[in-house]
Amino acid sequence: MLRLTLLVDDVATGQGLIAEHGLSFWAEYDGRNYLFDTGQGHALCHNARALGIDLKRTDAICLSHGHYDHTGAVEEVLELSPDVRVYAHPDALLEKYALTRAGTARFIGTPEPVVGKLRAGADLVRTEAPTLVYDGMYLTGPIPRVTEFEDTGGPFFRDTACEVPDELMDDQAAYVDTRDGLVVILGCAHAGVINTLTYIQHLTCQAPLHTVIGGMHLVSADSYRLDRTVEALAGMGVRRLLPLHCTGFEATARLLRDLPAQTSLCPIGTVLEYN
Repeated sequence: MLRLTLLVDDVATGQGLIAEHGLSFWAEYDGRNYLFDTGQGHALCHNARALGIDLKRTDAICLSHGHYDHTGAVEEVLELSPDVRVYAHPDALLEKYALTRAGTARFIGTPEPVVGKLRAGADLVRTEAPTLVYDGMYLTGPIPRVTEFEDTGGPFFRDTACEVPDELMDDQAAYVDTRDGLVVILGCAHAGVINTLTYIQHLTCQAPLHTVIGGMHLVSADSYRLDRTVEALAGMGVRRLLPLHCTGFEATARLLRDLPAQTSLCPIGTVLEYN
């Protein structure tokens, strides 16, 4: 059985839980425990304790990409569980910047202490291709960009001058092929949510999509991209959509309106179970 608990997100409704701009899931599957992303670092340990989850039991940390709001608590988890294996694309350790409205560069990469720890001897698996974490839990590795309407979702760069674009090739998703169908866990889907789902279906010989949960980075998407995304999701037959984090209010409302039978909200503490 796959049991998935949302630990960190931008919205919290439960008593004693803390929200922050970030994302983290706790996944229990086939006797193993996985952290998919860790949020910024302020909420993870607090929420885990409040929800009765022991992070010392973590077997693997899977990082969707190298942004601070997904990697910030890696150091704390490694202190609790020093032998845990970390799965990340090498580009997740590079410097990353966003161009602000004021025209300045803002650092948004993996925090320096985390990068230092991962480079200094942590058990790091570099996911440069589709990767089996443990039996049944997979990471996509880099995702091919095949749609004409999807991009990384923002002005992202590799340098402080904001001259070298960051294509975010470190972006990856996790998936489990359950008896109910594919359960796909997204970080931010900087590769594009449709590109991501298309690739996972290719990797799984077109297995049916049951649940897609996580950030879809549609917060700055124009109407054309939203139209095409909703149309594609409807055509893929996804049974359950749970938009989080960077999906954005407008895109979430659009999914709730146009795909009401599939789409629902998902606050911190939500638990999903699959055969």
